[in-house]
Parts: sequence; structure tokens; C-alpha cells
Amino acid sequence: MNLSLQIAKHFREVHVGGNWTSVNLKESLEGVSWKQAVTSIYGLNSIAVLVYHMNYYVSMVLKVFEGRPLDGHDTLSFNLPPIASEDDWKRLVYKTFTDAEKLAGLVEQLLEDEWGETFWTKNMAIITATFMVLLSIPTITWGK
Repeated sequence: MNLSLQIAKHFREVHVGGNWTSVNLKESLEGVSWKQAVTSIYGLNSIAVLVYHMNYYVSMVLKVFEGRPLDGHDTLSFNLPPIASEDDWKRLVYKTFTDAEKLAGLVEQLLEDEWGETFWTKNMAIITATFMVLLSIPTITWGK
């Protein structure tokens, strides 16, 4: 089993479908308008905030995979820029899926022995936390 290919495959499936839970982010977001996405019910995070939050961590890990320094802060992970139109919402969703595909592609390229090298150990906490959150997405739905 190639670990890199398996992680990338599962990461993609969580986003666009085909995973063992039959739930994925793409189908969960289909048909959600920008007004629905920004609506907070009972003071809980809106769909848009949750999508931003998930992608915040993906984008941080993506930067590391691209060779840039890890510069992510939990305090910023819910700081969704204003969503004031359908275009704003579509841009957020597009960025989420584009970043996810880029990260999956870079994960696929890792050689088996690279998982234990300095890259991994240096950045293990953020990468592990991100993948654990993202791999649990199939269990999350928004009442659809």
C-alpha cells in the first residue's frame, strides 16, 4: 500500500465523493445559496464560517507542502472575510476545492520514506490535526 496515494485518495473523497460514508463536502454544499451559507442559527457558526475554517487549515498545510513556512494561527481560523454576494460564496467554495486538490496532488507526490523525515516531524502537529479534522468531515452534515 502506498501511504501517500491512500491519504490523497481519501482526502479527495472527503471533498468530492466516493468515500465509505457516502457523505462529502461537495454534495453537502450543492444548492446552498450565499444567504443560507452566511446564516447563523442559534448563534452557531454558519456554513460559510465552517467551510472557511476547514479550508484555513488546508491552506496552511498546502503552504508547508509548497515549501513555505508554517504560519497558521487558530485565532484566525474563523475570521471569514465578509460574504456579501453569491459571487463571494462561490469564490470561497472554489478556493476550498482548488486548495484541496492542490494539497492532494502534493501529498500524492511524497515518497514513502518522506513521511518520517524532517518535513514530517517538523510540521507533524499541524498536519496531523488538519488531516484528522478533514478526514472526519464525512460525519458532518448541515441538515441536508
